[in-house]
Amino acid sequence: MSITLECQKRPDNTKPNALRREGLIPATLYGHQGTESVSLVIPEKQAYALLRRAYVNKTQIEINISDLSWNGKAIIREVQAHPWKKTLYHLSFFYQA
Repeated sequence: MSITLECQKRPDNTKPNALRREGLIPATLYGHQGTESVSLVIPEKQAYALLRRAYVNKTQIEINISDLSWNGKAIIREVQAHPWKKTLYHLSFFYQA
């Protein structure tokens, strides 16, 4: 099963709550260039669809970042969500070579 995720680079000086009000979920990709990380935004609908199909620390996802013209494989490392409302706050991805 192949899962592809389209992301954009998170604009500088944007607050996470403002992004969530606009329907975007903040995310971070770690390890794509060694120790550097990149802040991303994912459309909320796409993030929920991703979590219905992928498992944390198991499912490999193809990530395409259009602003950086970068693509590669990663896994979901962490999902931050409200305890009982299940509202997404943040996603963390780790690059896999």
